[in-house]
Amino acid sequence: MRKLIVSPAPHIHSKENTKSLMRDVIIALSPSLLVSIYFFGFSAIKLVIVGAFTCVLVEYLIQKYLLHTKVTINDYSAALTGVLLALNLPPNSPWWLILIGSIVAIGIAKMTFGGLGQNVFNPALVGRVFLLISFPALMTDWSIPQSWFRDGIDAVSSATPLALVKEGLAAGQSLPDILAANDFSAKQMLFVKMGGSVGEVSALALILGFIYLLVRRVIKPYIPVAIVGTIFVMTLIFNLIDPAHFTGPAFNILTGGVLLGSIFMATDYATSPMTTKGMIIYGVGIGVITVLIRYFGSYPEGVSFAILIMNATVPLLNKYCKPARFGKEVHNG
Repeated sequence: MRKLIVSPAPHIHSKENTKSLMRDVIIALSPSLLVSIYFFGFSAIKLVIVGAFTCVLVEYLIQKYLLHTKVTINDYSAALTGVLLALNLPPNSPWWLILIGSIVAIGIAKMTFGGLGQNVFNPALVGRVFLLISFPALMTDWSIPQSWFRDGIDAVSSATPLALVKEGLAAGQSLPDILAANDFSAKQMLFVKMGGSVGEVSALALILGFIYLLVRRVIKPYIPVAIVGTIFVMTLIFNLIDPAHFTGPAFNILTGGVLLGSIFMATDYATSPMTTKGMIIYGVGIGVITVLIRYFGSYPEGVSFAILIMNATVPLLNKYCKPARFGKEVHNG
């Protein structure tokens, strides 16, 4: 006799499942992946393949031989973690670097907490920050590898726009001179930006992925809009106060990991708030921390740290931003 499982109302039926959601996120990343392959050639492909394969393998081994639980590698979540980690690394990273990062991402950040849906911190970002702290020289080597499709691109050094600005200001240069010398126009940063992580090459490609996720209703716009909106307002204020030392909104939004982080990692179901109010607070917090680190911290970039810090606040946000229970009378005043 089969067991009859009765659950409380409301009963919601949906065609969506973890596998379909993860697949949609990978599809949304496709424009960025294709642009990265165009500029970085085999280096980008190598990082994505090694990252995805290692994450899937580590999750399989842990579930099969350590936890003795059902193997869930066919839900694409581990593969997605590997792809996101690859997109957060410098394009010239050695294969063993992402292998180590993938082991940390799955073995420590995900499976230690019990697997998908139970992890507190975004696994790909934990892997990235671990590599940044452990191998700072490799994680800040922005050499541009040879592309298959473009002639004349040898392995030359190309610092990120954020690093160039921070270094220039520290050397006593004015911000307008730095921007003019490096051709950091809004058009250049929107369509293609050399110097940065694999997934940061084209802001336009990331925006296309964002539109796809919204159309497919995989994510809600509150978190990305709150992050970008907060960064816009804060950097605008600082730039108006002192335009010689503080970069403006367009530069801060279109460079670095703001779009990649806000669209694809801050919106991770397991590590982001459940309510609209919580999502907005969460996004604002990420935006504020990012700007503070960029302007006043020792690192030129701050998105990864900001997301991980706000990941830690999600249990509190879920607790104190809960909607009224169904059928419960709400008293105003």
